[in-house]
Amino acid sequence: MLTKKQSELLRFINERMKETGVPPSFDEMKDALDLRSKSGIHRLIIALEERGFIRRLPNRARALEVLRMPGASAADAGRGRKFEPSVIEGHLGRVRPMPAARDDEDGARAMVAIPVMGRIAAGTPISALQTRSHTLNLPPEMLSHGEHYALEVRGDSMIEAGIFDADTVLIRKQDTAETGDIVVALIDDEEATLKRLRRRGASIALEAANPAYETRIFGPDRVRIQGKLVGLIRRY
Repeated sequence: MLTKKQSELLRFINERMKETGVPPSFDEMKDALDLRSKSGIHRLIIALEERGFIRRLPNRARALEVLRMPGASAADAGRGRKFEPSVIEGHLGRVRPMPAARDDEDGARAMVAIPVMGRIAAGTPISALQTRSHTLNLPPEMLSHGEHYALEVRGDSMIEAGIFDADTVLIRKQDTAETGDIVVALIDDEEATLKRLRRRGASIALEAANPAYETRIFGPDRVRIQGKLVGLIRRY
């Protein structure tokens, strides 16, 4: 059984999609339900998804699909109208709220689910980035603008930059970087490594932060930037 606010939101989303084929933005949903913050909308969407009324498509904050309306059986799920998702949030991964004792729709603190895309070598390069293994829920304050993903570090070549084996690095997805940035570099479309980028004329140097490792130099056509280091998570 849905609460009054859950029912109102579901009807609003369903009507908007019938009209335009695109779900409303979080701001539009907040205004329609007269809520004070978007965190209340996040909580309502989670509740509707858990009850099988809507579905959120992966890696898109605005990609909602109505599966059924109140009175329809769960067997009707999946017959809702499909649409091409669009994005209103800048982060890769969907937004989830932290559990809250209150039910006032705006007391929860939003968290962002960041995909962990396997392991990255801080040492001898390993195979290219793998598929998503799991997600991390992080506070928005840890994130900058744009899309993000995380990688588990293997190796010790970046220890003098404070990056150790078994750390998890937070990466902002981008294909350019400045000299001095620590980046995820894809070499020959086969090897991924975490190194500091240096430009030497037309060449690209991938520099370790450990004197035991040599700097590797490549032609510009052999290296593709996959993202820039923006944060680090360490478990003790």
